[in-house]
Amino acid sequence: MFGYYLDLALRSLRRNKVLTTLMVLAIALGIGASMTMITVLHVMTADPIPERSGRLFYPQIDPRPMDSDNTTPDPPDQLTWIDAMNLLHARKGVHQAAMTGGRVTVVPPQGASHAFFAPARSTTADFFTMFDVPFADGGGWTANDDERRSRVAVIARDLADKLYGTAHAVGRTLQLGRYDFRIVGVSDRWNPSPHFYDLGMGNYTSDPEQVFLPLQTALDLKLTGADTISCWGRFPIDGDLRKASSCAWMDFWVQLDTPRQVAAYREFLANYSAQQKALGRFVRPPNTRLRDVMAWLDYNHVVPGSVQLQTLLALGFLLVCLVNTVALLLVKFLRRGGELSVRRAMGASKRSVFAQLLVEAAVVGLAGGALGLLLAVFGLWIVRQQPVEYATLAHMDGAMLGSTFVLAVCATLLAAMFPAWRACRIVPARLLKTQ
Repeated sequence: MFGYYLDLALRSLRRNKVLTTLMVLAIALGIGASMTMITVLHVMTADPIPERSGRLFYPQIDPRPMDSDNTTPDPPDQLTWIDAMNLLHARKGVHQAAMTGGRVTVVPPQGASHAFFAPARSTTADFFTMFDVPFADGGGWTANDDERRSRVAVIARDLADKLYGTAHAVGRTLQLGRYDFRIVGVSDRWNPSPHFYDLGMGNYTSDPEQVFLPLQTALDLKLTGADTISCWGRFPIDGDLRKASSCAWMDFWVQLDTPRQVAAYREFLANYSAQQKALGRFVRPPNTRLRDVMAWLDYNHVVPGSVQLQTLLALGFLLVCLVNTVALLLVKFLRRGGELSVRRAMGASKRSVFAQLLVEAAVVGLAGGALGLLLAVFGLWIVRQQPVEYATLAHMDGAMLGSTFVLAVCATLLAAMFPAWRACRIVPARLLKTQ
């Protein structure tokens, strides 16, 4: 029966090409606009590390004075050097890593005249294991390298290819400014989006780190800067702000594999804060937070409100297009009252007529979905031309491709429900007398 209904639908659509074109265009415009913004929202809200996001947590503690100008109840987004080191050495998690971002001067084999800046990350040994960083050659450094402040480095595959013409660069010497480092690993291409582990360098940066260094080594050699630094109260004017107890600039992540570990770590943070208050470092009551990856992204409003608003507006436009499609389908179906009455008089049931009309609407939906897909691809191209941080992410994947046709067909079928029901309520005898 489906083949028969499909044949009737195609014949009916060809008989009134203008009305069919209007319906397809209405569906296509609504689908194109909505799928453009839904795709952008989809890629921006995607889990950047789905295998581990529920086990990676970002702790926050509050060392600010009572008279701090910041009125938010949440602690600072970053930790002071002292607190980051205390949490690191406490080793209360399965893995933990303190880190900061910056840039380093890379001197290639061709000489200092060809030196260039490269984005870098100064961190601790657990970084690579905790974030499951892939390696093309070698691996990360060890905790002993952290303690000995070894001059070792991990570089990205792109940088290895640029400097040495190969990804197999383990054992080679990397010159950073005036200092030489031994390469112990070459990371394969890895650039989580959004850049969850350090939002200070940009949520959707397209320029991932090329050099990874032991944190204390980079600090001693003054190769480490700070993406952002927030200070309060008194701090040393001539000293190093990075080690001041009143300046927060360190990012810190901890891996906790079970709910019991999460509960224990929350208790540890509260106890640590209370201990520091008893020692006179903190003046506020314990004020701590522990958020996993997705909660941390939500807390930082990684998805701009403008994108969410544009998505709602696009869905509203789709609704307007569907209302117009309902009107067009109603006109089309009611104008075929004579034809439908003849079918009813020949024994067709209301259910079969209803099914026939829905098949016809589904064909319109498929055609509208195909055209809408082309409009969505064009819309995403326009988004990629915009001067926004997330522009490079505006690409449609397989899931969204299938969703385009599903949305188009379902939306059209929904729009056809009332016109088809109304057409089935026509009394055949009344129309047959007028023929």
